Amino acid sequence: MIWNEFAIARSISLYTLSRKCLMLVDRCNWTGHECDVLGVTNDLRIIDVEIKISRGDLKADARKDKWWRTWFAYDEHRVEPCPRPRLWPQKVWKHYYALPAEIWDDKLLDAMPSPMSGVLLLFGDPQKPVVRSIRRATPDRGADRIQPHQVMQIARLANLRMWDAYAQSEDRAAGESYWRQAFKRETGRDFPAEAA
Repeated sequence: MIWNEFAIARSISLYTLSRKCLMLVDRCNWTGHECDVLGVTNDLRIIDVEIKISRGDLKADARKDKWWRTWFAYDEHRVEPCPRPRLWPQKVWKHYYALPAEIWDDKLLDAMPSPMSGVLLLFGDPQKPVVRSIRRATPDRGADRIQPHQVMQIARLANLRMWDAYAQSEDRAAGESYWRQAFKRETGRDFPAEAA
C-alpha cells in the first residue's frame, strides 16, 4: 500500500498525537487556514499538521496565505500592502509537516516557509507505520490557550465529522451489497470473496 493523505493523517493521529491531544480533527479550517490535522492538546493549545505527499507540494506551501501577514506601508500619497512572513500560522502553538520518508531530502528544509516547523517522516507500511521526528517543532510562546467555548466549537466539528464518516461507511456497504446481489442475479453465483 502506498502512502496517501488519509493514511498519513491516520498514522499521525493514532501513533503520534493520540496521547498528547484530547481531540483531533482532519481537514479543519478552525484557525482561519486549512489544517490537514488539527490537534487540541491536553493543555488546550493548537497543533497544526500539514500533510505532504510530494516534494513539489511541500515547496508550494510557502506561498499559502497562512505564512504571510499583510502590513501596510504609508507614505504621503498612498498606502501599499507589504506582506511579511510568519513564523507560525495564526492560533497555532506548534506546526508540523508530515510526509513519507521516501520523498524526503534534507535540502527541503530550505524550502519550508518557517524554521519553527517540525518534520515528521513516515516509514514502512501504512498499516504498521513508524513515525520519526527529524526536526522538533518550536512552540510559539505567544500562542494563547483556547477558551472552553472554542474547545466546544472544535468538538462539535469533530462530532459532525464522525457522523459523516458513519454515513459514508453505510453508503459504501449498501453499494457493495447492491453489486453483490446484482452479480448473483446475473450469474447465479455468489460474488467471489477474493474480488471483494
